Amino acid sequence: MSGAPPRGLEERLRDTRAKLESEIDIWVATSGTPDGAHLVPLSYLWDGTAFLVSTPRTSVTGRNLLADGRVRLGLGPTRDVVVIDGTAEPVDLTDLGPEAGDAFAARTGFDPRGLDETYQYFRILPRRIHAWREANELQGRTLMRDGNWLG
Repeated sequence: MSGAPPRGLEERLRDTRAKLESEIDIWVATSGTPDGAHLVPLSYLWDGTAFLVSTPRTSVTGRNLLADGRVRLGLGPTRDVVVIDGTAEPVDLTDLGPEAGDAFAARTGFDPRGLDETYQYFRILPRRIHAWREANELQGRTLMRDGNWLG
């Protein structure tokens, strides 16, 4: 343990928002099909309110999100983690728009729009966000509840 004092709400909010804006990849946990729970890393675009991810439509993750939009995201190492519970909504390529597609491709270095395999975009709306570094930050780890930032 680092022995550092726990961060207050404002510092955690600032650190978490900076992490959401600076990282490119996030762990995505899904369930909802006979394939069961599934965990994969995906690149994402954060627009300040939602995540945009893309995965093959026929992949386990794609099928799970289409069957049950509940999703859990994990960001950062275990001693500086952000855990996000959210709801994924499919976004068809025709509804994505060129600006969002271009922004996703520029941010992630990956553009699934031109691939032969059919990729599905998903917009993930966070409902709850927790962030903590050490056991002394478990209390107060909730930064978002019911889709609303605290503080």
